Amino acid sequence: MARTRTAAPRQASEVTTWHDEADVLIAGYGCAGASAAWEAAKAGADVLVLERASGPGGTSALSGGEVYLGGGTTVQKACGFEDTPEAMAAFLRTALGPGVDEDKLAAYCAGSVDHFTWLADRGIPFVPSLYDDPSWMPPTDDGLMWLGERSWPFTELATPAPRGHRPATGHFGGWLLMDKLAAAAKDAGARDAFDVYVERLVLDGGRVVGVIAKQYGEERAYRARRGVLLTTGGFVDDDEMLAQHAPKLLGMDKISCGGEDGSGIRMAQALGAAVKHMSAGQVGFHAVPAFMARGVVVNNRGQRFINEDTYPGRIGQAALFGQGMGCWVVLDEAAYEQVPEGERWGVLPHETAATLAELETLTGLPDGSLQATVALYNEHATNGEDPVCHKDPRWLRPLEPPFAAIDPTRSFRGPNDAAVGSGAAVFTLGGLETDVAGQVLHVDGEPIPGLFAAGRASSGLAAWGYISGTSLGDGTFFGRQAGRTAAAAVADNHAGVSR
Repeated sequence: MARTRTAAPRQASEVTTWHDEADVLIAGYGCAGASAAWEAAKAGADVLVLERASGPGGTSALSGGEVYLGGGTTVQKACGFEDTPEAMAAFLRTALGPGVDEDKLAAYCAGSVDHFTWLADRGIPFVPSLYDDPSWMPPTDDGLMWLGERSWPFTELATPAPRGHRPATGHFGGWLLMDKLAAAAKDAGARDAFDVYVERLVLDGGRVVGVIAKQYGEERAYRARRGVLLTTGGFVDDDEMLAQHAPKLLGMDKISCGGEDGSGIRMAQALGAAVKHMSAGQVGFHAVPAFMARGVVVNNRGQRFINEDTYPGRIGQAALFGQGMGCWVVLDEAAYEQVPEGERWGVLPHETAATLAELETLTGLPDGSLQATVALYNEHATNGEDPVCHKDPRWLRPLEPPFAAIDPTRSFRGPNDAAVGSGAAVFTLGGLETDVAGQVLHVDGEPIPGLFAAGRASSGLAAWGYISGTSLGDGTFFGRQAGRTAAAAVADNHAGVSR
């Protein structure tokens, strides 16, 4: 079935009136767009950011706000951790793979400390203290958190160091990050226009020289003297693209502001742009990390399939892609009580039982399966070992009755509440292939003149894996790089605005 919207480019010769022009046009005002705007404006370019919503923010503003940074930031040092770019790269290479872009990985890790300083200089506050428990989002102002670095197999690659850097908001901090970045872009001189939905690119020969957009239902053309930078986000909101590229994400809840429709990706593809890792996705598993670390996660056969103390997004990917979301979190009363109430997310056990045999009946697990799994787990946990899944000894303790089971597909709902959602919230990781400078590459490997991309519209650090903070880190870091590159591009000396 043909799309109702077309992403086909338009030739500049067909444009009769340019509504506005700038050296650098940026489509999308999330973290990548704001960071790119700051750099391009600071480089002396006239910058215009076009945003489909009525203000800046996008999905970035709805995020947790943590930025994955390391290599020896001031926050890491204040918390007593030594870190190096090499150790950071060793972790990310495995956590974000397979298929990590080695050039981007090297640049990001080498520039991580400087990038942290840049963010702090934009007014983003990071408290020099550590939140030490597994969590999706700590309910504190702590500026540093673990994101799987001290879990297997990463402990065999490098000395663990926490690298989740969090704005001081006491919970979700994406809004604060975006407030500061958008204010910085404006202070640097970047202009903006809102309620503008970019639909097509404009070509002059083989060069991108502008965009066609809609504002309040009226078509408008915007000219770019040096280049167009796409920071329009991923494609999780477009079910047709999901069905084509990442069908396992269909039917899941979406992590999005509602505008991640793949528009920028499709516009560039219409010019022959290459894409990478389009089947990959992050899976926000609807389970409390602190519960999982203290218990076991089993599939519908009653078997463990991953170490429960690892980054919860890795558990989510393993649950969705490997188990079809059919799994349970099993723990005992002592484990439940060990988790502070503020970190329970209101979750109560969905099933409770005095024996594992009874819990098998209540959960529909095969007779004897959970009993065998927990017996083996307890046998080794007594000795502080986990030869099956390699959970860190810190979390190992024999599970004792009474027992409880939590169903992640109930989406943090209580035992007497109706189930809501799918048990996981997802977003896409694949996008346009770009080089380290932010240039969009054609399928033949050459840059498309005048076209740049950053953020989730591009294929950045994440390949098939994911770690929280790499979206905001990737978007801001490579957004800055793309902004510099676009500002330095050769100017188009065609006639100016005709109104």
